[in-house]
Amino acid sequence: MAIQLAVSTRNAGLDAYETEIGTAARLKFRTGTVPADCATADSGTVIADLTLPSDWLAAASGGVKSKSGTWQDLAADASGTIGHYRIYESTGTTCKLQGTVTLTAGGGDMTVDAVVVTAGQQIVITAYSWTAGNA
Repeated sequence: MAIQLAVSTRNAGLDAYETEIGTAARLKFRTGTVPADCATADSGTVIADLTLPSDWLAAASGGVKSKSGTWQDLAADASGTIGHYRIYESTGTTCKLQGTVTLTAGGGDMTVDAVVVTAGQQIVITAYSWTAGNA
């Protein structure tokens, strides 16, 4: 039998992830495929490096936690095709989570308005959320 959690327990777990990562989390878009896990060294070229809003995720509700506020980089650091993202704690050195990036409705873990980027171009994150398991 699979473990089942109450919605309130799922919400508490999701909220704890944001607390552990902290405020002023850093989001980096990189070229190439997602590394095996967060302990694996960074790969690819950094396309954009931005600091997320202080309260970067809304309070979990219904077992889902979604981005809060505006997530955008006004000027990309380099040209290339975004392949994955990594979110780091505020110093930008310790990877805390990672995933794929696609255009809106592309099926990625995070969606953006453009994956092929030119240095200096604005990048807008259009959707991002986590859904807890064990319902």
